[in-house]
Amino acid sequence: MRVQQLFDLSGRTALVTGGGRGLGRSIALGLAEAGADVFVASRKRENCEAVAAEIEALGRRAWPLAVDLGDPASVDALSDQVLAAIPRLQVLVSNSALAWVAPTLAYPLDAWERTFDVNVRGAWQLTQRVAAHMAERGGGSIIQITSANSYQGDHEKRQSIVAYNASKGALRALVKDLSVKLAPHGIRVNAIAPGAFQTAMLRGVDADAERREALLARIPLRRIGGDDDIKGAAVFLASEASAYVTGSTLVVDGGMLAL
Repeated sequence: MRVQQLFDLSGRTALVTGGGRGLGRSIALGLAEAGADVFVASRKRENCEAVAAEIEALGRRAWPLAVDLGDPASVDALSDQVLAAIPRLQVLVSNSALAWVAPTLAYPLDAWERTFDVNVRGAWQLTQRVAAHMAERGGGSIIQITSANSYQGDHEKRQSIVAYNASKGALRALVKDLSVKLAPHGIRVNAIAPGAFQTAMLRGVDADAERREALLARIPLRRIGGDDDIKGAAVFLASEASAYVTGSTLVVDGGMLAL
């Protein structure tokens, strides 16, 4: 198989949660550019509709859907809609996430629970439903979006998002375990751990030149990640280019964790 064919997603269908903006939008568009049809799901359906229109402009099919990963009934409804609409779903990118900011020593229990409801329980619930479908239909690729934050601690003044970081670490452990359990079904399970990307989470940094420079000083490549940096990683893990890769977390952070 030639290398172009390895990355070709023509004839495949993907579901991207958190696909209405930020990293999810970039990933959804990247999968479509590689040939996939894409379900785009997030809490705000109007955002998904805008991304779906971009995908359709590329000549691919797209379906905008609303989902709250923190609500089990909403996750079940999304699963039912997607799996009833098509004969086979080959790719799941579980990207929806919540980052609740609060002082660590006064972090509210309800904030912790809500973060884990979305980032872990909801991701697991959707993954379980999709994995059962994939197991019946010849396999597939499941990609969890974790975070470079899950590998390291940070100072309180820079990141007061302790539940987010812990939840992303839980996802990395889930990827390891599921990759073994689902391998007999032809399902590969991997993760992408992004570092600093140009998303809504960095708005405060962008508005402060000193904070931005301090962040860049921690990134060997001296830049913040963009659309192309994340979608290439997603297409790799979704496609036959990574057919011998499972249980891995691909860190995409400009070298931050290498320091």
